Amino acid sequence: MAQNRWLLTGKKAVVTGGSKGIGEAIVAEFIALGAEVLAVARKPEDLDKLHQQHPERLSTLIADVSTTEGRSKVLEAVQELWTDLDILVNNVGTNIRKPTADYTSEEYDFVMNTNLRSAFDLNRLLYPELKKCGQGNIIHVTSVAGLTHVRTGSIYGMTKAALTQLTKNLAAEWALDGIRVNAVAPWYISTPLAQTVLKNKDYADAVIGRTPMQQIGKPEDVSAAVAFLCMPAAAYITGQTLAVDGGFTVNGFQP
Repeated sequence: MAQNRWLLTGKKAVVTGGSKGIGEAIVAEFIALGAEVLAVARKPEDLDKLHQQHPERLSTLIADVSTTEGRSKVLEAVQELWTDLDILVNNVGTNIRKPTADYTSEEYDFVMNTNLRSAFDLNRLLYPELKKCGQGNIIHVTSVAGLTHVRTGSIYGMTKAALTQLTKNLAAEWALDGIRVNAVAPWYISTPLAQTVLKNKDYADAVIGRTPMQQIGKPEDVSAAVAFLCMPAAAYITGQTLAVDGGFTVNGFQP
């Protein structure tokens, strides 16, 4: 019994942005712990590569969840695969780094729809499926940019702060439906997206200099936290945001 509390055997999970970086690590972690996973991403070649790495208990879906059509495709796929759903990980995200005054309306909509609207709508669409299982879990992959100032741009920070608040609202609203809602907030993690800015040595040095553990995180550091929050062992945890940041939020980042 104690061992089963630390596994995800038989759980059914959706992971958006599941083909690269943190999402890919979450997919691998879930499968290793016994779950069935539907990985959602935009590029078929990335999903094909993921399926080659995990030929068992993995289904894939080509969909852009920043769009209404893409989110509807996720619901349809879940209903075709399973009779209910245990876990939804809203991981997909993007960013455009600019001074606030330089953003266009189109760029604002793009980041908002990808990071925030996708999660809000998928939560609503998949709520009945999560409720059916009686022990559903929603995980928002947010960012320390939603907790304190970092140099990622104001729109990105807005979306991540909103996800942190959404985590609290839904945790309270859906608790009696048997759905727990939590978030993880990573700092810089060694992913292809992060490397585009960390290749600047001065910036990378500044990031490490503000991180007490003096290192960049790994995708597996985040996936382990996500998996724990979905386990039966975490059954009394809801409405929380766990920073996976090497201690960065103790210090914060200066403008």
